[in-house]
Amino acid sequence: MSQGNKKELFTGERRRRKLLPYVLLFTLLIGGLAFFFTLTGDSAIEVSGSGGFVKISLADVNDGKAHFFKYNTGSGKDVKFFVLKSADGVIRAAFDSCDVCYAAKKGYRQEGDRMVCNNCGQRFPSTGINEVRGGCNPAPLERAIDGGIVLIRAGDIETGSVYF
Repeated sequence: MSQGNKKELFTGERRRRKLLPYVLLFTLLIGGLAFFFTLTGDSAIEVSGSGGFVKISLADVNDGKAHFFKYNTGSGKDVKFFVLKSADGVIRAAFDSCDVCYAAKKGYRQEGDRMVCNNCGQRFPSTGINEVRGGCNPAPLERAIDGGIVLIRAGDIETGSVYF
């Protein structure tokens, strides 16, 4: 037995070299799973209607970030939508879906001042939400502001159940 082999035998260096690919593979697998669950995780806030309206505090959505919500219809279906203050200062709302990619049920994410389709990757400026309709644009959802409250008709949300 050579001097180098004796050293490997006692230090376990060879064993560590054999384990390295498995450790790297395991680390990549865990990282990939974490990314997948972060992307597909449901972090939407559940809301309910009263008096025919879903009411969301303006202070909760007035920061330029998209805030995601889900509304459970009477038939038990969750309808997802988002509300955000766009770059021009307007409060906007849309279904977390579109006319094209709705079957994939992946919705949108926000990157800066744009909403990005998680299915096809198309990007839409926040100022176009509620203004541009059809295609892969976020399907618009009518809303009104009354004092410090964003009002969305529960019936309007329920019509969006076809996307979900």
